[in-house]
Amino acid sequence: MKVTQIRNATLVIEYGGVKFLIDPMLAPKESMPGFAGTANDHLRNPTVALSTAMEQILDVDAVVVTHVHTDHWDQTAAEVIPASLPMFVQHFGDKALISQAGYVSLDDGAVHHVDGKAFSDVRVLTGNPEFNGVKMRKVPGQHGSDLALQAVYDGLLEVCGIVFSHPDEKTLYLAGDTVWNDYVAANIATYRPEVIILNAGDAQIPGLGSIIMDADGVGAVCEAAPSATIIASHFEAVNHAVAKRDDLRRYVEEHHLADRVLIPADGETCTL
Repeated sequence: MKVTQIRNATLVIEYGGVKFLIDPMLAPKESMPGFAGTANDHLRNPTVALSTAMEQILDVDAVVVTHVHTDHWDQTAAEVIPASLPMFVQHFGDKALISQAGYVSLDDGAVHHVDGKAFSDVRVLTGNPEFNGVKMRKVPGQHGSDLALQAVYDGLLEVCGIVFSHPDEKTLYLAGDTVWNDYVAANIATYRPEVIILNAGDAQIPGLGSIIMDADGVGAVCEAAPSATIIASHFEAVNHAVAKRDDLRRYVEEHHLADRVLIPADGETCTL
């Protein structure tokens, strides 16, 4: 397999002969406001420009959207992704929004739609669908602690992870926007993934803590999956992700995990 880091949580995964575009945030640099009420919300998103040409990003067979926060699905993605491209989403609520080229504006929090466009092939991940020989199993995650979910559930929303499998590939677990918790531990114990992609930029809500993995979460995953290769994503592209790649590099070096944890730069491809 090949995993190309595009920006933030946006990836292109080549797996079992299929190219998947994951969680496309494709907007120009600083074209959207920061997430209100989160760390560094005075900054505008995305905080960096795309380093990969749009033609290369869109040269895929299908799109996967783990949830519809605008750093995973934005107006630009709704505009530029071809309407006929197969898309996979976590549930029927996200299907209804994305089918009509809908996105949630960061400016007013409302759902908007791209005029005259509808996606014709949006599929729900329930039921473990297979696409061109690649099996996808939707698995749970949690976008923050129990306290955070109770306090701001309407803002954090439901999220999912996905386990990819194919006879000719290592099992791949895309964890999505989740903290380390019992869901992640159970997913690892059940599916025994050999490659795990973690959103590890430590996005923060002041007073409620981390809403995705931090360095200690990466360490916990390494302990739970001692034979797996970890790819760390979701860095240095949105206002509330406070950890830098260098922070995680120092952590994995101090904990003797540098040979197992890959931290690709934007535009870099990991081949496994």
